[in-house]
Amino acid sequence: MAEHLADRAEWEAANGTFLAASLGWLRLSLRRNIENRSVPLVHPPEPSGWMSRVLGRSTSSTVDTPAASPVTDAELAEAAAEVERAGAISPPPALVELADRLGLSRFERDTLLLCAAVELDPSIGELCALAHGSERMAHPTFGLALGVLPEPAWEVVSPRQGLRFWRLVEITQHNGPGLVSAALRADERIVNYLKGLNDLDERLAPLLTRLTPAEGLELPPSQQEVIDEIARGWRDSPAGPIVQLAGPDEDAKRLVTAHAAAARGLVAYRLPAALLPAQPVELDQLARLWQRESTLLPLALYLDVEDTDDSAQTRPPVGRFLGRVSGPTAFAARESWSDLGRRSLVLDVASPTPAERAVAWRDFLGPAAAGEAVDSLAAQFALEVPAILEVAAVSGGDPAKAWQACRARTRPRLDALAQRLEPKVGWDDIVLPEQGRVLLGQIADQVAQRTTVYENWGFGERITRGLGISVLFTGPSGTGKTMAAEVVAKQLALDLYRIDLSAVVSKYIGETEKNLRRLFDAAEGAILFFDEADALFGKRSEVKDSHDRYANIEINYLLQRMEAHRGLAILATNLRTALDSAFLRRLRFIVEFPFPGLAERRAMWEKAFPAGAPRGELDYDRLARLQVSGGMTRNIALNAAFLAAAGGSEITMRTVLDAARTEFQKLELPVSEHDFAWEEAGAR
Repeated sequence: MAEHLADRAEWEAANGTFLAASLGWLRLSLRRNIENRSVPLVHPPEPSGWMSRVLGRSTSSTVDTPAASPVTDAELAEAAAEVERAGAISPPPALVELADRLGLSRFERDTLLLCAAVELDPSIGELCALAHGSERMAHPTFGLALGVLPEPAWEVVSPRQGLRFWRLVEITQHNGPGLVSAALRADERIVNYLKGLNDLDERLAPLLTRLTPAEGLELPPSQQEVIDEIARGWRDSPAGPIVQLAGPDEDAKRLVTAHAAAARGLVAYRLPAALLPAQPVELDQLARLWQRESTLLPLALYLDVEDTDDSAQTRPPVGRFLGRVSGPTAFAARESWSDLGRRSLVLDVASPTPAERAVAWRDFLGPAAAGEAVDSLAAQFALEVPAILEVAAVSGGDPAKAWQACRARTRPRLDALAQRLEPKVGWDDIVLPEQGRVLLGQIADQVAQRTTVYENWGFGERITRGLGISVLFTGPSGTGKTMAAEVVAKQLALDLYRIDLSAVVSKYIGETEKNLRRLFDAAEGAILFFDEADALFGKRSEVKDSHDRYANIEINYLLQRMEAHRGLAILATNLRTALDSAFLRRLRFIVEFPFPGLAERRAMWEKAFPAGAPRGELDYDRLARLQVSGGMTRNIALNAAFLAAAGGSEITMRTVLDAARTEFQKLELPVSEHDFAWEEAGAR
């Protein structure tokens, strides 16, 4: 009856006893083989003395038997019985467990023991050399195993049998010996396993990242349902389906996979599909190595294809790899794949709903957190529950500090892809017609009141095309489009990122969508400002060739992502007439930024100089007659300040008009000296 061991230490001691008994039996078997035949010995020019010490006499051209007493049948039988007694433990010894899990025959198991024994006991190598009849062959071979071990089977050398299929032994074939005479060595990972060390193979470690569940945290109901579905899909492993996790939220998919694995007593590891080898032989080796590890350890695979397209180039390696592995497997992609070579279960995964996030914020911030502040946090930042806990902890329960911490948390990914603008202007700094100011206020209000309208009032349940707020700013250059975006960002206390669409658009098919996808995926909790939108948009009323057709696809993709974006996305263009009306209908707001009139230009000049700047008496009516935009006004005011500082004087009409002349010349605008003349008597 098997002896059940209560703890790890007891098992390790019993496993060591089993290994010692197995090595003792193996030594007797090798000695018996040596005794039963004469073994030719080939000497080097100067023979070493180690074999003499083993035999107890001088080496000669023929080795008969060791000086020790012959091995009897009774001794060999008793040694075999001792192995069986030592192996009657629960859990079983590592060698027995390994053979059972990998389907090894008893002869294959004994052959593996022979190969590992050289690493565990140096005297085994000496006996191998004696059995081979050459001190140069102090290693096991298939031939030696077939001649020494009981119940030999020629199938052991087959590449489809356990030892070679699972890469349990390494074969070293030089030019001389054939396969049967080639040196064998047990794989290092397997030797450690036999000794009771069951750690992930170091060859896999650089490719894998462990996914850890949130200890002690209960995930929201929407995600817990997905976790339960994944666990059910893995229940009949290894014949279970591949669980396809679809959706754009990578953090959510990794979190639910980690929790589903923990629920099944497994550890999940992420493998990026981009790291899969392109060569079939290398891919097969990786798949077999993972399959072996998942047999020896309680593992679940998370194959990440987030940054990989479902294309003719990508599918073959992914499909070949998945076709060669089994066991609990999650396949993470933005959209499900139609054929993975195995049965699959498709699940949509998303971050917690705003209502679920609000519950988490209230739990972690404490009862002092106001309802409106919590709703705003939940609506703006689609964080996972563990991230909400971290932010709440560092903010000390203060919603305002939590808001700033959320902004800081979402910046790193987007900082590498776009230019962050620090909003420094407010409503008092911008000059716009009344209609434009009203529309900007409505845009800010819609961002702030999303929870009320979409969640509390139920409008989110009736909208199917996305809840994002997409806006178009149109007007000549320098009329305040960027400043308006800064005003909105400052009011909402959100980060503003400027993206030059001319740099995003690529001539290569599919690259523009990749660039846009990376931007939107990283833009959680930020306002996106797409400048130079006419680089992508254009009238495509008739499709003349494939390039026109593909341009429409790119535009539709951008608008689709803007609608799905959980925040505010702004397009800016100088030429509204270049945009197709079919595209304009999909935008929530269109704000016109006309070239400023006389009254607007006077107001801009009045706001152009900071209160602390030393100024003489400036004629704002005269300055307003200059045909300048808001951007030109800022440049002129700044250059005038530097002229005054260099001259050691205050800012005067002369310095302002000199700076204006320079600005007009820079932009190659008509320059009339009459417009920039200023009588000294009138200068202040």
